[in-house]
Amino acid sequence: MQTKSKGPLWSNKERYQQLLRNFFKRRQNRREVIAGWIKSVGKPKVFCIGKNKTGTTSMKRAFVELGYVAGNQRLGELLVYDWARRDFRQLFRYCLTAQAFQDFPFSYPFTFQALDQHFRGSKFILTVRDSAEQWYESLVSFHSKIWGHGKVPTIEDLKEARYVFKGYAYEVYHLNSQTPPDDPYNREILIAGYRAYNHAVKDYFRHRPDDLLVLNVAEPGAYDRLCDFLGKPRMGKDFPHENKTEDVKPRK
Repeated sequence: MQTKSKGPLWSNKERYQQLLRNFFKRRQNRREVIAGWIKSVGKPKVFCIGKNKTGTTSMKRAFVELGYVAGNQRLGELLVYDWARRDFRQLFRYCLTAQAFQDFPFSYPFTFQALDQHFRGSKFILTVRDSAEQWYESLVSFHSKIWGHGKVPTIEDLKEARYVFKGYAYEVYHLNSQTPPDDPYNREILIAGYRAYNHAVKDYFRHRPDDLLVLNVAEPGAYDRLCDFLGKPRMGKDFPHENKTEDVKPRK
């Protein structure tokens, strides 16, 4: 029997605001955000909008190597609740604190359109895997290790997962789910969603080839293609394989 939901976290305004206050209570976080804002004033933005588990962590490292100020990922993840309401005002303010961004909520539908309209002249990078099936297997393998004790996570596993805070993984599912609660990692639905999202990105930019780079970071020459796209000198290197499933420890 399915239990009744108490409602998404973003409906509790006080709790949501407390999360943001807690973030800025840490002096290191405040310093990072202020320094990033100062260094990024007047500089163009670069957004990696590929789905998670398509090399987005490797992209962040590449951004830093190429001299970009990368956004604080934890602060971006907290904005997923505004994303659920399609309210991008805080996201726009957050984007003033750095030059390059990836992962939540940049990997979600509707975000790239809002960013493109607000930050004119920005560059967008759609990271992809060899196939939708490969992406799905990577996603499930990763989540199984960090949240499912080696098995495909259930809804209860997501509620107990301690990432950002206990239950955040479930909140994200609740806000963005296309799969049924009794099968949160439904293969057919998730693969269809991956394909639909990538198609939407490509279709949106189809008449603007200079603004979107579709990139598989595992392919030879991918790093140099990124450099060419961003107008940076070629590095003659390959992308590092960051955030590998075998190197990640369970988060429960």
